[in-house]
Amino acid sequence: MSKTSNSKFQIRLPILLTIAVAAGILIGATMADGDGAKSDIISGYLKFKEILTYVQRDYVDKVDTDDLVETAISRMLEKLDPHSVYIPAKELELAKSQLEGEFEGIGIEFNIIKDTIYVVAPLSGGPSEEVGLQSGDKIVKVDGEIVAGTGIDNRDVFDLLRGKKGTEVKVEIKRKGAKGLMDFTIIRDKIPQESVDASYMVDSEVGYIKVSRFQATTYDEFREALSELKSDGMKKLILDLQDNPGGYMDKAINMADEFLRDDAMIVYTEGKQPRYNSQARAYREGLFESQPIIVLINEGSASASEIVAGALQDNDRALIVGRRSFGKGLVQMPIPLDDGSELRLTISRYYTPSGRSIQKPYEEGAAEYSQDVRYRYEHGELFSADSIHFDDSLKYETINKGRLVYGGGGIMPDFFVPLDTSNIGNSSLGKLYNTNAIREYTLLYYENNKKELESMKLQDYISNFEVTDEMVDEIVNITRKNGEEVDKEEVEKAKDLIKNRVKGQIARGVWGNDGAFSIFNERNQVLQKALKLFGEAERLASR
Repeated sequence: MSKTSNSKFQIRLPILLTIAVAAGILIGATMADGDGAKSDIISGYLKFKEILTYVQRDYVDKVDTDDLVETAISRMLEKLDPHSVYIPAKELELAKSQLEGEFEGIGIEFNIIKDTIYVVAPLSGGPSEEVGLQSGDKIVKVDGEIVAGTGIDNRDVFDLLRGKKGTEVKVEIKRKGAKGLMDFTIIRDKIPQESVDASYMVDSEVGYIKVSRFQATTYDEFREALSELKSDGMKKLILDLQDNPGGYMDKAINMADEFLRDDAMIVYTEGKQPRYNSQARAYREGLFESQPIIVLINEGSASASEIVAGALQDNDRALIVGRRSFGKGLVQMPIPLDDGSELRLTISRYYTPSGRSIQKPYEEGAAEYSQDVRYRYEHGELFSADSIHFDDSLKYETINKGRLVYGGGGIMPDFFVPLDTSNIGNSSLGKLYNTNAIREYTLLYYENNKKELESMKLQDYISNFEVTDEMVDEIVNITRKNGEEVDKEEVEKAKDLIKNRVKGQIARGVWGNDGAFSIFNERNQVLQKALKLFGEAERLASR
């Protein structure tokens, strides 16, 4: 079960930061302390135990001791760095599911529209598809309890519909054209999550792969997509890591190895404990070692995605296009705790092949750190490369051609592409997104025109399907019915973007993400810039 949403910079800014804080995991090793540290730990433990005893025994009001302990742990870790985090047991399963590549549940992509759960699509091969749930179904009851019109949110849906493999859940749905409610008993199963969101041929030579995160299955998904595109005639690749918050480090290393040869350095780590020092080098024969590559990044590209971009840039293997990446160069180790919770502790820094640490400063604390992308926006960095200033002490050179690169705060692209400002501040466009009017309309349109749409080929749809002004007017009417007034001039200004979004969302219902991205990317300024740079990428590849 996954949730799709329309992404705007103003909406996603805090989300990007939150996800980036949680991403970047190194699997392995266990903790050990030297004798010198043990006395300090015992002293601190006794002091904390003493205070907690007084609070529990003598404090004037009743207290939740477990909550106090968990709060104290979280506050303690904030004193270290922004990426060392404590995950309570009740939240761990959901946190892990984002990285494991599968979860247990009923297998639907959903959206909440007008306080009702809509099935966007049953996931292919999942139990919901098997019993016959369809796009556009409205879930009214779960296990006999009404869930429509109750203020349900995404977490509530996860809690209701996810569960152990083999357990059952009963849902009652309202389907267009059917009288009354339809009953389904669904047996939960393992549901795969894909991290390669799209892979398709942009033209006869250029392939495109979008990777949204680095989870357990990412490398296998990526290698399969790369192999299929090569068989389709791909000679040049655009690897899209925009808004990829990272994840498992080893998956990023394996991905980079598909492009590098000759024992090339990919990344190395250094920690306080020698056991956390490591080097990763290319060792296998990759699928795409000599052809031109362009990697797309932005301020939401963090951690493992920065490892890939840094390795390819430092080895003069790919052009990096977009905006400066997030700047996370710390490695976390997951440490399971006795009560089922987990500590993710920073145990080393990683460095790109030229020796760069790309970790941005965090000495001012987590709150200030979390505002970094907002500061970039306010200072103009997202709109002009001239607003970006690096310390001369952080200069490095690439391995083969001696190109100038910088450390100290993310990967700076070889070619900068400013943020699209054409609709920033357009409050009416925000209302179309926030009321889910576009999603609501496209779901209904797909339902009403399903046979006609499914009889088309994607290329015919791309070339000939037109989103009319009348369709935009209907979306505006839905927005108003959902309680928001919009400005006519603002809608007119954003009309091309709205039409692109509607066309892509309808395509997703028929052809999945490949269809949607092939249309969305017509307005992706970073990708469009990349397509013009393959001459430069070819010169870089011919070393």
